[in-house]
Amino acid sequence: MANILIVDDETAIADLVEVYLKNEGYQVYKYYNGRDALDCVERQALDLAILDVMLPDIDGFTLCQKIRQHHLFPILMLTAKVEDMDKIMGLTLGADDYITKPFNPLELVARVKTQLRRYTRYNQGDAAPKALQEHDFRGLTISKTTHKCTLFGEELALTPLEFSILWYLCERRGTVVSSEELFEAVWGEKFIDANNTVMSHIARLREKMHEPSRRPKFIKTVWGVGYTIE
Repeated sequence: MANILIVDDETAIADLVEVYLKNEGYQVYKYYNGRDALDCVERQALDLAILDVMLPDIDGFTLCQKIRQHHLFPILMLTAKVEDMDKIMGLTLGADDYITKPFNPLELVARVKTQLRRYTRYNQGDAAPKALQEHDFRGLTISKTTHKCTLFGEELALTPLEFSILWYLCERRGTVVSSEELFEAVWGEKFIDANNTVMSHIARLREKMHEPSRRPKFIKTVWGVGYTIE
């Protein structure tokens, strides 16, 4: 049974999400402000967090950033804003997904299940042959067995999605992977035109790898085509 954190100052929405998640058998920890939620994060083992962007004390983006300093479980952002920059900001700060209010509770539950499946799968590894469990080149080591990635000896704190993106690119090193292919392979959903999700996650991944945006050494952009690791 997964432990899920809900943080939303709109009581009706928080209560509604709680009911739907409990109906699926999840243990829910519900809070209406960020500081109480942070206390819960520190004392309770969690599997996923649902954070509203607009909170009375600290905003959801800041809360997401604070959680990411020590925890890798999936984070789903709730936002009343529809501007792309708000969505990109959340993803860049470490969120794994977002959903815009008003939303269908059943869609939210479906996204929660998707994130939990992905998180569980990448933390448990799979039955792939050992030869395909690790890539090691030019100072970058990524292991699917341990779910760890190091760059020049420094361990990178990657989210499950970031790990999955890097692993997919490493598996296809030397070839160009389109944003559409990368999105559908990692997120398991149909790619939509003008989808900035891949771009924002690549930017966050480069930041963690201390990659210069104009001349990256590892993840390179092939303009109009996609991304490649050489």
